[in-house]
Amino acid sequence: MSGTSEGPTPAADLIRTAVTESNFEAAGGTDAGGVPGLGGAGGDPYRPAFAAAPLAMAVIGREGQVVTANDALAALFGGTPEALVGRVAADFLDLASDARTWHAYREVLRGRQARLRCTRRLKHPDGHAIWAQISVAPLADRAPGVLLSITDISARRELQAQLRHLQMHDPVTRLPNRTLFFERLSAALDTESYTRGGTGRIGLCYLDLDGFKAVNDTLGHRVGDRLLAAVAERLTRCADEAGYARAGTPLVARLGGDEFALLVEDSTGTEQLADLAESVLTALQEPFDLSGQRLSLSASIGVIERQAAGTTATGLMQAADTTLYWAKADGKARWTLFDPERNAHRMTRQALASTLRPAIDRGEFTLEYQPLVGMADGRLSGVEALVRWNHPQFGTLTPNRFIGLAEEEGAIVPLGRWVLATACRQARRWQLEHPDEPPIFVSVNVAVRQVWDSDLVADVAEILAETGLAPHLLQLELTESAVMGSSGRPLRTLQALSDMGVRIAIDDFGTGYSNLAYLSRLPVSVLKLDGSFVRGFQYEDAAAHASPADEVIVEAMIQLAHRLGLTVTAECVETSAQAGRLRRIGCDTGQGWLYSRPVAADRISELLACPEGQAAGKP
Repeated sequence: MSGTSEGPTPAADLIRTAVTESNFEAAGGTDAGGVPGLGGAGGDPYRPAFAAAPLAMAVIGREGQVVTANDALAALFGGTPEALVGRVAADFLDLASDARTWHAYREVLRGRQARLRCTRRLKHPDGHAIWAQISVAPLADRAPGVLLSITDISARRELQAQLRHLQMHDPVTRLPNRTLFFERLSAALDTESYTRGGTGRIGLCYLDLDGFKAVNDTLGHRVGDRLLAAVAERLTRCADEAGYARAGTPLVARLGGDEFALLVEDSTGTEQLADLAESVLTALQEPFDLSGQRLSLSASIGVIERQAAGTTATGLMQAADTTLYWAKADGKARWTLFDPERNAHRMTRQALASTLRPAIDRGEFTLEYQPLVGMADGRLSGVEALVRWNHPQFGTLTPNRFIGLAEEEGAIVPLGRWVLATACRQARRWQLEHPDEPPIFVSVNVAVRQVWDSDLVADVAEILAETGLAPHLLQLELTESAVMGSSGRPLRTLQALSDMGVRIAIDDFGTGYSNLAYLSRLPVSVLKLDGSFVRGFQYEDAAAHASPADEVIVEAMIQLAHRLGLTVTAECVETSAQAGRLRRIGCDTGQGWLYSRPVAADRISELLACPEGQAAGKP
């Protein structure tokens, strides 16, 4: 321990003053009775106190040798006071073992520093160790030399060690607890630790017992504690086996509840951590026999291994916790290795979810429009509004990146209302800008949650009134799974919208399990065939014949829709050959890259201003 400016004990202060007053000659000298260091005639009344004091003391000369020592100091080192005289105190007190203490001690000897206090682990001649608190201070009145006093604090250190052990270990499993684990982890990630040698890598197996709560709930906490202790024994055995013939054994710790960790310092790679995780799973699969009661158990383990440089304890534990969650989500009773790409996707998802609602207020969303073209004449009849998120960090995001999140977070209601209002306002603007052209309708996707969590009928009525758009120029698209089987509030909502004059379309038709009899009773006016049917129109051979099965299925669906009084839109039309076949079997409207990708509102305005371009089918 480094030297400090703290002084010696009050008892040592008293004797230090007394020693000075009795004229000890710190440089050596003898008194009338031949006792080294004691001056004056007729004896010294303080000499008996110095010799009999329970505190181990000695007077040290300016050169560092012992001038005189008392019996307590001699007993501490297993000898006599006379045997210590002349010895260099720094040697048997280990004062030169660290530079700071050695410098402070020499400064006290030279009179340039007031005091020194340090702690040393000294070795007794019989072999046992002594923890000693050493104090060095000048004699009073600037007398030459210093007074050394030593207090045996071994009992106190042992008590401190016991208390620390209790503080740093779990009482149930006797494993290191969370506090000691993070102390070791922080030390392993300290720059000086991994730059001194080794692999410079660190690994962690973070595990959670599957279904442990049920054990506590059904069998009680006493059985649960015994099971935790048995798990700890098996984990320790796995760690010992993993550490065999290696530089170090993994640290096993209980972090709380049924969570454990195995920390591997100087790991050699993911293979080492994978082997350790596999051995843990194997060990825990064996049934536990608790006083005749057999219990089976499994665990989920998150495994992470990386360079120690640049890693923080918080970052490592967050990654381990995420990986443990993946292991649970993937089916439990397994280990999962940390995947940076999967984690980046998760972090992106969280970032998007947390900023969805504010993004609506900040105006980060825009709409693009994809033309819906009449198959018979190739003219523009409507557009589908498609929302885009101009995210400040991730760029332009398409709906598949955030619509699902919006539904989960409940942001789909305000977002859907914004899309509906913006699309209707734009459709009315096109109508006013091109009064001589037939007005086009706008199709807007509606999520199921908008039907349940908002008054969609009131929202639509209010928006149509505000924008002045005629109801028949608005089409609302719902997926087949959302519409089929609708009853109660959803069915009443669809019926009210249809009665208002709004067109209802079933999107992605043909991908679900449609009840065709029920379809005839729904207030639906449009079926949008899923793109998989259109993509199925592929050539089978060089003769360029389409797949007969696909064409028969699509033709049957179109005929059925027409018999029910519905129109049909084909999605994902990409080639003129596909468009030709769809036209021949009676499809009403086409949508796809053959006609146009989704474009900004201005591009649709240009198309409306050029009817010849519409007929060409190339917006």
